[in-house]
Amino acid sequence: MNEEMNGVGVDNHNNQESVMPEKIDYVFKVVVIGDSAVGKTQILSRFTKNEFCFDSKSTIGVEFQTRTVTIKSKLIKAQIWDTAGQERYRAVTSAYYRGALGAMVVYDVTKRQSFDHVARWVEELRAHADNSIVIMLIGNKADLVELRAVPTEDALEFAEDQGLFFAETSALNGDNVDKAFFQLLEEIYGVICKKTLECGNGKSNGVHHAMALKGSKIDVIAGSDLEISEMKKLSTCSC
Repeated sequence: MNEEMNGVGVDNHNNQESVMPEKIDYVFKVVVIGDSAVGKTQILSRFTKNEFCFDSKSTIGVEFQTRTVTIKSKLIKAQIWDTAGQERYRAVTSAYYRGALGAMVVYDVTKRQSFDHVARWVEELRAHADNSIVIMLIGNKADLVELRAVPTEDALEFAEDQGLFFAETSALNGDNVDKAFFQLLEEIYGVICKKTLECGNGKSNGVHHAMALKGSKIDVIAGSDLEISEMKKLSTCSC
């Protein structure tokens, strides 16, 4: 697992993507966090495979899936990590945040407690992740209208207060899932481009940002899960 966390042997998990027709420009690691049973794995499955499993079981430990997309004419591979929400796996998640450029904090709109715990998840994320990480709050199971326990207004207020992006999704029917992921990936790409320009302009903090984005060995792409590698020669990136 440690090797996977550091970006080693990633392509073995997705043989269908091992042969790419085009050169990938970036690889973005995105983590999905939140309480157990809020639908994290289902959201990931809907985005990467357009599938929903009615017999889905709780995630044990950590796993990830990938999807390659095009953003701003760049081919980006999203490596999206999914970890168990149970407290007993919290030790796993601390290492799992390393190298993440984006995060989705998921709650269940039908379970108020899962929303009440969001603040704790955001606090933990900011304690372990880079301070430039892009965070999106996701209210899942929005199709269960009659069971809703978390008003959209409450989530919007929290997101605005914390500086998070926000969307409500339904992994069951796919509503807003792609849209939410693409928005997150586009925001990550914007952050990467900004840092690249700062580095290219010779700003002192540009060097700091470039070093901060160095990780294991991975190119940089927009669209899935894994720890970023070298940030693919930032000085030559044309955004």
